[in-house]
Amino acid sequence: MSSVYDSFLDKLPEVARSFLENRRLDEVECIVSDLAGVARGKAMPGQKFAGQTQFYLPNSIFFQTITGDWADASPDGFTEPDMVLTPDWDTALPAPWTADWTLQVIHNIHDQQGQMVPFAPRNVLRRVVEMYNAKGLAPIVAPEMEFYLVAPNTDPAREIEPPMGRSGRRAAARQAYSMSAVDEYGPVIDDIYDFAEAMGLEIDGILQEGGAGQIELNLRHGDPVRLADEIFYFKRMIREAALRHNCYATFMAKPIEGEPGSAMHIHHSVVDMATGQNIFSTLSGDETPEFLHFIAGLQNNLPAAIALLAPYVNSYRRYVPDFAAPINLEWGRDNRTTGLRVPVSDPASRRVENRLPGMDCNPYLGIAASLACGLIGLQEGKMPSAEFKGDAYQGDDNIPRGLGDALDLFVENAAMTEILGPEFCSVYKTVKDLEYKEFLQVISPWEREHLLLNV
Repeated sequence: MSSVYDSFLDKLPEVARSFLENRRLDEVECIVSDLAGVARGKAMPGQKFAGQTQFYLPNSIFFQTITGDWADASPDGFTEPDMVLTPDWDTALPAPWTADWTLQVIHNIHDQQGQMVPFAPRNVLRRVVEMYNAKGLAPIVAPEMEFYLVAPNTDPAREIEPPMGRSGRRAAARQAYSMSAVDEYGPVIDDIYDFAEAMGLEIDGILQEGGAGQIELNLRHGDPVRLADEIFYFKRMIREAALRHNCYATFMAKPIEGEPGSAMHIHHSVVDMATGQNIFSTLSGDETPEFLHFIAGLQNNLPAAIALLAPYVNSYRRYVPDFAAPINLEWGRDNRTTGLRVPVSDPASRRVENRLPGMDCNPYLGIAASLACGLIGLQEGKMPSAEFKGDAYQGDDNIPRGLGDALDLFVENAAMTEILGPEFCSVYKTVKDLEYKEFLQVISPWEREHLLLNV
């Protein structure tokens, strides 16, 4: 067994080997992302994991709603056949918050015939990236993560409150970029930095956002699948860091009434694989037609992608004027009121920022959907609307205002279905329809307060 274990260690990336140096691996968490971005899988002793090459999970993990109900989404009937999961060794990272020596490993997912399971979110993103690669292009993304630290809340009927800071006061709103506001929950931030270092995850920066207890964490740019893996890991890790200090971390799009929502802005560029050149810039540094085609693809197809970028009924509470979230698909240079922003950059870093995705979206699916829109734009070669100058909140809204409308647009876009895969789109629509029906059965406090005795 020792030789098997040593051979297993040789497959691990350097950060995992360093973590285990002079230590014996206790446990491995074998995980995948479900449709919601929740980690599913199993844990097993380190020696057991080292001696096997694969394990199995039923495909029904992709047919479950966020409430735990099961949708009739299987293309072959609800027989729950096993999928074959094999470790992606590059993703083997420490889980430094555990009491023992634990690794977590994201797994590749195939069916028993060796084909990629088409409705696994990581496979959907891989499919989109491979379509770029087939054209000699490599998409590059740089995500931003926004989330709230909130006081513990065990009663769903109680409103969410900001966390208690080290001053003994609750975190204050409207303190964007304030260093003292970040210092209020410094111990949580310290653990996030420490955990990230132990996991080999790079953080570009952490800052206070506009909401009470709202934080933004920026990641480096890179390969879309690898960055989605990192967000998947970061969400698990940030929750664990918060729990150590008697608070919750929430990635809900709009957790607190009257406060800004939390976004997952995605910066996009595309590189010519043969030359290494950013196709959004000419050799002389000017903008290219491809740059404008990409923007047009986002403008024309994001309405159909919103169901993936804003996957829950709560997601649409984020799209409110003057609350740091877009309400339309206008584009502009260095304009944070538009849905599509072109940041200040040098020609090599020219990029488009999609400000529509919420932090509640599955990172694999959110990035896949956004890249799919851009790819359609490159294929069609259309031009975007004129650049928007001024406050885009004064313009008309032109994005779906609710999940039901978004799902209708999602299935009507044939180009989007072709890129993401018809099997995935069918499963996603079925699962989200069931979730939406479940929500419509709930009577809210607003309805009881205003309708009970007045209508």
